Amino acid sequence: MSELKAGEVDRFLRNPDKGKILYLVYGPDRGLVSERGELLAKSTGVDLADSFSTIKLDANELASDPVRLIDEAYTVGMFGGDRLIWIRNVGNQKDVAANIQAILKDPPEGMKLIVEAGDLKKGIGLRAAVEKSPNGVTLPCYADNAGALSSLIDDTFSDAGQRLSLDARRYIQEHIGGDRRASRGELEKLVLYARGEEEITLDMAKASIGDASSTSFDDVVDAVITGKLNHFDDAMQAFISGGSNPQPLLAAAIRQFQQLDLLRADMEKSGQSAAAIVASAKPPVFFARRKTVELALSRWTSLGIRHALRRLQDCVLDSRRNAALTVPVARTALLAITIQSARRR
Repeated sequence: MSELKAGEVDRFLRNPDKGKILYLVYGPDRGLVSERGELLAKSTGVDLADSFSTIKLDANELASDPVRLIDEAYTVGMFGGDRLIWIRNVGNQKDVAANIQAILKDPPEGMKLIVEAGDLKKGIGLRAAVEKSPNGVTLPCYADNAGALSSLIDDTFSDAGQRLSLDARRYIQEHIGGDRRASRGELEKLVLYARGEEEITLDMAKASIGDASSTSFDDVVDAVITGKLNHFDDAMQAFISGGSNPQPLLAAAIRQFQQLDLLRADMEKSGQSAAAIVASAKPPVFFARRKTVELALSRWTSLGIRHALRRLQDCVLDSRRNAALTVPVARTALLAITIQSARRR
C-alpha cells in the first residue's frame, strides 16, 4: 500500500513497512510532520548521530545543487552498513521531485529516504510519484481532531502517572491543538510543572499553559463571534506580534462556529433561551466562556453562522495556496466576520 489514509498512519508507525525505500511525510501540520519523521528515522535502525550514515538535507540546499540527492543516494558508505537520507522542508521543487522519482525507479541498496514536506495536492508532483511507486509510501499529517487530541492528552498524562480534573481537561482542549509538536510541548511542560502531584487541577493547567500565551486563540475568536471590533484589533495585533501561525487560529474559529451552529439549531428547535442551551450543552461549554457563547448565540442566526463558516473555509484554502499571504488573508476574513457580528447587535 503506497497511500495511507490519515487514520492509518499511527498504526503504520508502530510497525513501519521495512520493504519501502522512501517515506513521504506531508501535510499542513508541520509539527506532526516533524514528529513522525523522527519516529520513522528511529525505526530504520541507522545511527542518527553518525554523519556518515545519516545525511540530513534541506530542500533549499538541493535547489542550489540539483544533482546532490542523486549523488548521496548512490554513494556507498565508507564503513558499510545502511544509510539514511533525511530531507526537510520539501515543497513543489521540480528538481527534487524528479530526482526522487528516479530513485524510486532504481532504488539503491541499503538506503532509506525520509522526505518531510508541506501540504501536497493529490495526483500531481512528488506526492503522485510516491503514491504510484511500490517502493514508497505517503503518510499524511493533518491538524489533530478532537479524538486525536484527546488520545494525545490521555497518553501524555497516563505515561506520567497523573490524572486530570474535568475542568483542567476542558481548559487544555480549548488551548492546544492545530500543531502536534506545539501541543506536545505544552502538555510536557504541564507534566513537569505538576511533578509529584497525582491530580492536575484547573489552576495548575492555567498556570502552565496560560491563556495569555501566543498559542491561545480565545481573545481573537471571542472578539469575532461577539462583534467587539476594538478588542479584535488588540487581540489580533498581539497574536501576530507573537509570531504565531494563523492556521490553528482559523481552525479554532471554525470549531467555534461549528459549535454555535449546533447550539443555535437546538435553540431554534426547542425555543429555549441561549443561557439554557449553553447550560445543557454536550460536551459542556467551558464555564469561563459561557457568557461569551450565550451572547454570540443571541446575536447570530443559523444562516449567518453558515455564511461565516464558508468564509473561514475559503480563507483556509486561500492561505494554503499562498502561504506568504496567510496573515493578511486570515486577518481580512476574521475582521469581516467581526464586522458582520457587530452589525447584529
